[in-house]
Amino acid sequence: MTEFERQPLIDKRSRIEANQFHLGSESHSITILSIVADKANLITLLGLSAGVLAILCAGSQNYPMAIVAMLWASLLDWYDGLVARKTKERSEFHKLVGGRLDSLVDLISLAVVPATLLLSVGEFSGWFYPGALIIIMAGVLRLAHFDVFGVDRNGTISGVSLDFSPYAIAAVFLCEGFLDHNVFAVALYATTVVLSLLHVAPIRTAKLTGLWYYIVTAYVAVMTVVYFLIESLQ
Repeated sequence: MTEFERQPLIDKRSRIEANQFHLGSESHSITILSIVADKANLITLLGLSAGVLAILCAGSQNYPMAIVAMLWASLLDWYDGLVARKTKERSEFHKLVGGRLDSLVDLISLAVVPATLLLSVGEFSGWFYPGALIIIMAGVLRLAHFDVFGVDRNGTISGVSLDFSPYAIAAVFLCEGFLDHNVFAVALYATTVVLSLLHVAPIRTAKLTGLWYYIVTAYVAVMTVVYFLIESLQ
């Protein structure tokens, strides 16, 4: 998340209007590819690359590698915001575009990837379509709400962050080799639906920062090793 996204709604709107007016006069000198010149935006795009790789692996039912790619896509989503906040003299253009870019990539990495995993486990049966649709819709609604309201002055957000889906799903997939396939498919379906409801639930949760970066990084590192071991044993 960028510094821009943390601002109150009124301040954000006024800043958008001011920036759009300012950027509009210089739009001829701003190219699309210049977005990549920003470190935070580049990390966001690396997260997108991991997300697309996860979709590819999930589609071919290589679940260990799909989980690893999904986890790294989520981790990169944590660090793009950190880099954005630490980048001095970051241009207003990159801040504006970075916020929108982050939401678009989040939808793919944190909603479409879990949906693809669910569909793949369900052998792309129509019965699994509602579950896949629910988590994607929850992602769309949550990100649209966050783009408008962001983090409030108390440091809380509405609902449970989309980041939790990859971590919960990665934990559930550890049971895949021990459960009957149909039982595991039902368990994953139920997990996906519960996560979807939590993402849009009318509750306030704290925006995780500080120590949580170390916890999440450690979790992803450990899970990466575990899933590489699982992949080597298959």
